Amino acid sequence: MALSVSLELSHSPPLWHLPSLCHHRPGIPDPRKSWTVKQPKRICSRRAAEIQWPEQPRRRTREPLRRGTVSPRLPVPDHIPLPPYAGTNRLPDVDPNRQLHDCESIARMRAACELAARVLEYAGTLVKPWVTTDEIDRAVHQMIIDAGAYPSPLGYGGFPKSVCTSVNECICHGIPDSRNGDIINIDVTVYLNGYHGDTSRTYLCGEVDESTMQLVKVTEECMLRGISACKHGTSFKTIGQRISEYVDEYGYSIDPFVGHGIGKIFHSEPIIWHTYDYEPGYMVAGQTFTIEPTLSMGGTQCTLWDDGWTAVTVDGSLTAQFEHTILVTGDGAEILTMHPR
Repeated sequence: MALSVSLELSHSPPLWHLPSLCHHRPGIPDPRKSWTVKQPKRICSRRAAEIQWPEQPRRRTREPLRRGTVSPRLPVPDHIPLPPYAGTNRLPDVDPNRQLHDCESIARMRAACELAARVLEYAGTLVKPWVTTDEIDRAVHQMIIDAGAYPSPLGYGGFPKSVCTSVNECICHGIPDSRNGDIINIDVTVYLNGYHGDTSRTYLCGEVDESTMQLVKVTEECMLRGISACKHGTSFKTIGQRISEYVDEYGYSIDPFVGHGIGKIFHSEPIIWHTYDYEPGYMVAGQTFTIEPTLSMGGTQCTLWDDGWTAVTVDGSLTAQFEHTILVTGDGAEILTMHPR
């Protein structure tokens, strides 16, 4: 799951990326001072707010996304270990510590990430024009609990489902329901043996035009280029620079959501920006975090539905997202959520 950043909020109880919206945190530069150059923006996604962006032309070419029917929350067997936030509906703060791993915890991270990758691979086979996102959620939930793991999104800050399914102009944190769409991002996170593994992919649903296929292809390449920048001693800023330089060639917008540290804690520092930024610090071997750019065909102006989670583009433009959890090494990065083929 991603975190969201905002430049300006109209109303805002706290929010967060599995998301939600953004609050300015003390000690962090205010991101609202500039939007045209590399701004030191750093705000975590929280719930129940609306992100306001500079005025941009509307590009809606299809009927806007509508809410579907949300089925009841699925049960988790009593024998499955729960993450600390489960059962509380509490929206945890982003942990300020950067998670470093030893050999034992790396092995546990690999296991959690491998499971997440297998679940996502299976979920992708279910994407069909006649299959609803609620049906995908049920299948994902069952596969995760059958593996003795917990679906990390379930109950996180009150999120009612076991996976995020973001359709068409939904940028992220879509709640599975009776809908489907032209393209769909499936965001899977599992909690296994005390560690989270997080990954997502955007799938084509039926026949789509060439411009949509290009958006999806470029978004995946952006993620891979961001990953290629990672190794011990490299500045975190390099990730956003690599992605932004590539996006500039196509004229897409980079949406205001960010990656995050992950391990025992679902969301922690470092915050991973996918745009030019001033994120301080350098990568250290043994760190794990997500890289998960979201690109839009139109502008970056987005709004949050009153369910507190669903972030959609204001102009109705399609968006795509890809995500991997990576482990920083001495000479590069290991993609922990790469599905073995």
